[in-house]
Amino acid sequence: MKRAPVNKIIPFSNVDGPGNRTSIFFQGCPFNCLFCHNPETIHLCVDCGACVAACPAGALTMGESRAVWDSAACVQCDTCIKVCPNGASPKVRDMTVEEVLREVKRSAPYIDGVTTSGGECTLYMDFLIDLFTGVKALGKTCLIDSNGSFDFQADPRVLAVCDGVMLDVKAVEPAWSRTLIGRGPELVLKNLHYLLEAGRLQEVRTVIFPGLDAENEETVRHVARVIGDACDYKIIRYRPYGVRAAYRARLGEFETDADYAEGFAALARELGAGKAYVV
Repeated sequence: MKRAPVNKIIPFSNVDGPGNRTSIFFQGCPFNCLFCHNPETIHLCVDCGACVAACPAGALTMGESRAVWDSAACVQCDTCIKVCPNGASPKVRDMTVEEVLREVKRSAPYIDGVTTSGGECTLYMDFLIDLFTGVKALGKTCLIDSNGSFDFQADPRVLAVCDGVMLDVKAVEPAWSRTLIGRGPELVLKNLHYLLEAGRLQEVRTVIFPGLDAENEETVRHVARVIGDACDYKIIRYRPYGVRAAYRARLGEFETDADYAEGFAALARELGAGKAYVV
């Protein structure tokens, strides 16, 4: 029976793809982005117990070998996340495909489909394929929100059950990519071309950082020339909320100015990405 760590499930979302969708966030990510606004989703809990004593609501206890979270007692103060020395969360459910589908079915009459995100949901691709097969049986669409760390071309099963991929292209220059996310851009860019050619590129997203003119421009120019009018291109303003303190100091304590970001959206449109806009 396949299982995967689920950070949270949002029954109704209108920002994770077209229409009203159920969004499923998985725990774990192979990137370590400086600007990550939910870094508690990067690592898996190692059950060290540091969060148990700190929980003011008594919602965490230490079992025989793991931290146990009582969702009914939890007041969502996030103290456990703040004190975690491993950048993780104890509020993760180890769920089966059937358990996730059960939650999807509760919302099924009111949604257009399901979007899987994270962390990075493609870490659990076998799980996703079974989940999407079940969602398709409900007559709903399936989208993947991905950082591009999975080689989509290597597994033909994926696009058979996935209606589209919402792809992050964070950087295209190798040195800047390694600084920003801890990896080079090669696989992400390979996925960009492959998903575009396969007709499964739902949207592309690039975060714009204040003051980093050359880095921002190089990424936007590359993406715009590749995608053209094939899909939406979201130019996302950097926002420091949730970003780790050491990285806020490096990237900026203030969010990217709207007019500054709009300049890159205008550049993208000039280069043929007619569906570029700022969020």
